[in-house]
Amino acid sequence: MSLATLADHIAVRPTVRARTLAEVLAPLDRIAAHSPNLVANHEAKFTADGREYVLPRYLFVGPRGGDTPIRLGIFAGIHGDEPEGIHALVQFIQLLEARPELATGYYLSFYPGCNPTGYEDGTRQARSGQDLNREFWKNSAVPEVRLLEAELQSRSFQGIISLHTDDTSHGFYGFVRGATLTRHLIEPALAAAEKFLPRNTRPVIDGFAARQGVITQCYDGVLGAPPKARPRPFEIILETPAAAPEYLKQCALAAALQTILVEYQKFMAYAANL
Repeated sequence: MSLATLADHIAVRPTVRARTLAEVLAPLDRIAAHSPNLVANHEAKFTADGREYVLPRYLFVGPRGGDTPIRLGIFAGIHGDEPEGIHALVQFIQLLEARPELATGYYLSFYPGCNPTGYEDGTRQARSGQDLNREFWKNSAVPEVRLLEAELQSRSFQGIISLHTDDTSHGFYGFVRGATLTRHLIEPALAAAEKFLPRNTRPVIDGFAARQGVITQCYDGVLGAPPKARPRPFEIILETPAAAPEYLKQCALAAALQTILVEYQKFMAYAANL
């Protein structure tokens, strides 16, 4: 699918701020009820302020493309005041349902609402007051973090992608960690996003040294692979500028995600022929 077609697919679906994750994710649950590709799982639950909350999970199984499916984990909404990534994942999963061949050879685990109470409150932190994206692999007692760590441990992802929004950036950029090939994936992803939003090319972004929109350092405690995971998965954090129009942010994130799927599939095919 061309990037122009991708933009048309997303632009006709305006984003409306929902009060709860259940409302904004309802289109995915309706698809999962009848889809041969998409499975919804709402069994991961925790309690906050005496209420039960769900940490929603979705698995998209693409057409068979080889002996062993590629397992990726894609996360959004770890900061509750960054709904763009959540909406982008909803649109991206709808795109995959319409064009499942884009996910050939993949098992894609989606976590579109990692901070349900923060999303409800419109706050960066969870209602407990913690910034969840500083709590990973620190023996945290925060239930959302413990549930996500269990997923990261049990799924053995070959790649982990997180979607974020930066209200201090004028352009799109990304963090890279993990496997050596990660840097070979981020450049095509940023180039695809650049069709919709400018790239942040400043030498320092978010306090880190950057080169052409790529940062190789990161904050301690961010969502990522277990420290002892071997082999190391590729880890990419995509950051879209907060001030950009909503549909352009969704287009940029979706284009970057689609490009990563294509480029990683190419890498795996090349590696199999070595």
